[in-house]
Amino acid sequence: MRVGQGYDIHPLREGRPLILGGVAIPHSQGLDGHSDADALTHAVCDAILGAMGEGDLGTRYPSSNPEYKNLSSLVMLRSVAQTLGDKGFCLVNLDTVILAQAPKLAPYMVSIQESLAGVLQVSPSQVNVKVKSGEGIGMIGRAEGIATMAICLIESITPL
Repeated sequence: MRVGQGYDIHPLREGRPLILGGVAIPHSQGLDGHSDADALTHAVCDAILGAMGEGDLGTRYPSSNPEYKNLSSLVMLRSVAQTLGDKGFCLVNLDTVILAQAPKLAPYMVSIQESLAGVLQVSPSQVNVKVKSGEGIGMIGRAEGIATMAICLIESITPL
């Protein structure tokens, strides 16, 4: 068994869609970044890549490559999930945290959980999504950005 962790943070900006875990969330601002800036999916990818010892998302999808401009992060996650299976691993569970002052994300938690589970081809019960506010502190608390964290447990389904 192996553990991996991931973290991502993006600033909020007007004129961008807000996408978390592959789910479009109605809001006046979205996350700014080279791809779709889905910080939650980025953290999930990094957690899984880390558990496999496969580096990080920025190495696989560098922001310097124009081919990845506005790319859906779910495409990246599908590729990471494919690598997971190809290397003889399966996901045991995934636990995530979204740090956001606004918007209120509680109505979208099940959709985000199901979206991530669907791409990872696991049961939604293997994916947990939590939200914490910034309590008015720092860039998160001032609603200037959203940060995310993920941790996963994977296990070998073939001898290493």
